[in-house]
Amino acid sequence: MNVLFEDGGKFHAGRIMSEAEASLQVELDSGKRQKIKSAQALVRFDKPTPAELMAWAQAQQEELDLDLLWEFAPEDEFAFDQVAADYYGGTPDAGQRAAILLRLFGAPHYFQRRGRGGQFRKAPAAQVQAALAAIARKQEQLRQIDAFAAELAAGRCPSDIADKLYAILFRPDKNSVEFKAVAQAVKNTGRGALTLLRDAGAITSAWRFHMQRFLMERFPKGTAFPELPIPPVSDLLPLAAAPAFSIDDSATTEIDDAFSLQWLDDGRVRLGIHIAAPALALTRDSDWERVARNRLSTVYMPGDKITMLPDALVQAFTLEAGRDCPALSLYCTVGPDLQPADFETRVEQVRIASNLRHDQLDAVVTEEALAADPAAQSYPHARELVWLWTFAQALKKGREQVRGKPERAGGVDYTFRIDGLEQGAETATVRIEPRRRGAPLDTIVAELMILANATWGGWLAELGMPGIYRSQSGFGANLRTRMGLKPAPHQGLGVAQYAWCTSPLRRYVDLLNQGQLIACARFGKTALLQAPFKPRDPLLFAIVESFEDTYKAYATHQSALERYWTLRYLAQEKLDTFDAAVLREGAVRVDGLPLVFTAVGAQDLPRNTRVRVQITGTDLITLEVFGRVIGQIEAPQQTAQADAGISADTEEEEDAVALAAPISVAVDTEEAEAEPGADASRQAS
Repeated sequence: MNVLFEDGGKFHAGRIMSEAEASLQVELDSGKRQKIKSAQALVRFDKPTPAELMAWAQAQQEELDLDLLWEFAPEDEFAFDQVAADYYGGTPDAGQRAAILLRLFGAPHYFQRRGRGGQFRKAPAAQVQAALAAIARKQEQLRQIDAFAAELAAGRCPSDIADKLYAILFRPDKNSVEFKAVAQAVKNTGRGALTLLRDAGAITSAWRFHMQRFLMERFPKGTAFPELPIPPVSDLLPLAAAPAFSIDDSATTEIDDAFSLQWLDDGRVRLGIHIAAPALALTRDSDWERVARNRLSTVYMPGDKITMLPDALVQAFTLEAGRDCPALSLYCTVGPDLQPADFETRVEQVRIASNLRHDQLDAVVTEEALAADPAAQSYPHARELVWLWTFAQALKKGREQVRGKPERAGGVDYTFRIDGLEQGAETATVRIEPRRRGAPLDTIVAELMILANATWGGWLAELGMPGIYRSQSGFGANLRTRMGLKPAPHQGLGVAQYAWCTSPLRRYVDLLNQGQLIACARFGKTALLQAPFKPRDPLLFAIVESFEDTYKAYATHQSALERYWTLRYLAQEKLDTFDAAVLREGAVRVDGLPLVFTAVGAQDLPRNTRVRVQITGTDLITLEVFGRVIGQIEAPQQTAQADAGISADTEEEEDAVALAAPISVAVDTEEAEAEPGADASRQAS
């Protein structure tokens, strides 16, 4: 005797080996023996064999008309044998009974199971119609997925996928037809999603690809600012005694800092470091403060930027020449020994006399010019700049003594000028202008910012005022920079503590710290009672965590766009052969360009080996550079810096090497199937 039984939602047939009052011992065709309950035995039969019965029933049940079965099925609960007798007439054989059982069980939208004894109840008509409509939609979706996947595999991109391209790649709805079609095409072809879509012509602009990749992740609701009134700028603040001037690049619109000097009768100098003061209006939890807290920083990239605050608000507080601007000012008195003393913080208005520009003056305000008589110089604020240069050098020397070693000299930063971007990235031209790190104007600004940030950080700690600090510790590969709520040494800068306070128009941490400092300046030792943020405020911890993640993502995007425009520059200028220095892991740094890539033949060369490299190809989407070493210029030399124990800027090099890795976009085909439907100037800035 044989039996058809149900176990775990599946049907099996086998030979009965033995039978007790409430159970059976069954042997399957595989030889496996299984004990089942008597209630699980639904069809008993002598012939045919278990395998033959299952094969016939499976084939037969596909031909059974579900609508007809549903029509004449009883309204009340019924057994499958009853429907089999009605459908076939008379006494159905074991195969017919099994076919009916399989058909009823496999159509839950028509028939609902009632227990495990082969009992069913037919579904209401409305439920049947809804289920049939859903099945039809599902079948149509599957046909559409197959059609789209076939198009992609053939190198053509359906318009429905092209319209949702960046959402599919970077912010996918994994239940959508378009995503599932891409996932299926990836699985069918064995090619990556990015390669598949590129070959199908879906990605028409590499620049747009990189922009959308970033915007989808960080600005999914767009970059537009809400329609909110601009807060008024107070004109009741006292006016500073001396006018000030700023030093920035010509492209800078968010002018955060300016400097003033007063020459005292006793030979000392009164130095003022003036920082734009938007925190006077952007108080905690105000509308614009929430906007700044959400964005956390201005996003910079070649040819464009996404500001933390709208232009109208920036213009209200930027330190623009010819205006009296609200500022948070740090004053100190500096004697002939060039040691700052008598620090004082004020909330005031400062008259901005001029905005000096790096790109206009760097070639003029040189070390040689600053060593000459300032009265003989033609550049503006010559006397002030000569004094500031001398003072900045003294500040730097003092920090280096704390560090125990001099800072790494040299190095180059690069400024990107993109012409014609408004007409389209593909037709725009790029200029890459090197700017030597440690140039006098650069050093002046960096040292004064370090002085202000270290001093204000210490003042916050002295008064017990919460603030957000930036610290650095470790050595070599273990050197790490962190944000935190406790003052700690910044090893790279050689200061006891360091709090970002000098860029409140473009960084939220600075804006927050400025609000704390304004409370200190106005209320002194009782400032904690009036401070926007109190100790152990949970929001402070959330801001630190969010800021680190966001700031890193913004910097990564900036680096990716700089790399994109660098590769465009190579093609534009038809450049392919360069001198370079070997870094690590086969990476090389090209001379004269902000470009690091992995070169064939460099992996076995010592670090700092000078080589000649040839670039054989680039990819503007993945930002890959393909190249090889074609010759060795010179072996690595033990430099004076190395003798002094100076390590390279490990974090910067790690970032550069990491960026040399190709960008990839993974489409999770399994999940889709499972769905139911440097130096001080860089650190100080």
